[in-house]
Amino acid sequence: MISGYFKLAVSSLIRRKLRAWLTMIGIFIGIAAVVSLIGLGEGLRNAINSQFGFLGTDILAVTASGGFGPPGTGVVDPLTDKELNAIRKVTGVEGVGGRIIEAGKLVFNRKTSFGYAASMPDGEDRKVLEHLMNMEAAKGRLLQDGDSGVVLLGYNFYESTELFGKPITPGSKIQLQDREFKVIGILEKKGNFQIDMSVFLNEDDLRGLVGRADDEYDAIAVQVNENADIAKIQATIEKELRKIRDVKEGEEDFSVQTPASVLASVNSVLLGVNIFVILIAAISIVVGGIGIMNTMYTAVVERTKEIGIMKSIGAKNSTIFTLFFIESGFLGTAGGIIGAVIGILLASGLALIGQLALGSDLISAKFNPLLIIASILGSFLIGSISGTLPAVQASKLNPVDALRHVK
Repeated sequence: MISGYFKLAVSSLIRRKLRAWLTMIGIFIGIAAVVSLIGLGEGLRNAINSQFGFLGTDILAVTASGGFGPPGTGVVDPLTDKELNAIRKVTGVEGVGGRIIEAGKLVFNRKTSFGYAASMPDGEDRKVLEHLMNMEAAKGRLLQDGDSGVVLLGYNFYESTELFGKPITPGSKIQLQDREFKVIGILEKKGNFQIDMSVFLNEDDLRGLVGRADDEYDAIAVQVNENADIAKIQATIEKELRKIRDVKEGEEDFSVQTPASVLASVNSVLLGVNIFVILIAAISIVVGGIGIMNTMYTAVVERTKEIGIMKSIGAKNSTIFTLFFIESGFLGTAGGIIGAVIGILLASGLALIGQLALGSDLISAKFNPLLIIASILGSFLIGSISGTLPAVQASKLNPVDALRHVK
């Protein structure tokens, strides 16, 4: 019985295929927008989460704010030895490491690239940073106290040949800001584009290279005791820094964050973007639903005589209603399936273009099967609801009047 309804619905739509396609445009544009943009958003969220995956839960990051751009590019009031020493004295803090981070030019094999150089401190502070970043050498060795004129590179410089035409290996000579350095080692791959594409050198070398004051830092990494209350330590550090920097609560020119809090902020922003996308796409879907309703009303008028014949040979009101209801639901479902396929192809294509253009896996697409299923079910519901009133109108037609109808 149901299969018969579907056959009649499909044959009716095939007879009016141009109108059916035009009706579905609103549906599959809306679904394609939802699937593609949320897919890209989920891919970005997973990529960002993976960037922090190698970090532990015993970490706090203190950074100065009040400028524009990344650390080292316009901070008005940088961190100093005062903040570093105050943090070191906080109960529950196991170790700290101050860092400066600078944008710079790297030349190798007569080719130039721009990226970030990060400092490594001496002594116990070096061990803290190596622990927090899980630093291990894949080739060569790590930096050591007393090293000068040497650098440690992220894994991408060794793995990729796109930047310089050939991989950089230990023993290679590179130029940073027109000064020559020897590559002492290559870090193990972290899956974090910032670390995998960074240049590490001892603090004295970097300060001399970029002319930074001896007591300034862009960031301070803090390692807390394993069983300590990290939230309490965070609050204590914030209180101490407010005193040192003479700022009131709520007017801080610094931030103290955990990797988890950074991820929570990023995920919150991405969630807001996804909600906005869904609301915008919903407008297109509603327009598509109105189109389906209009098409079904037109179908009722065009098929009035056909309905009269069906009723005259015994078709019940419920039979006529079901036929039109299924037809409108089928329109919505077909639009949803087409939209989901277009959305998947569009997001995958854009992600591939982004990866090729940027040379990074940060732009990717990830599709949740539940999202696809929910989109198609939603399309079916929109189509079915839109076809309810036309279906009711068709089921209530008087067979005698319907048979007298002339197109």
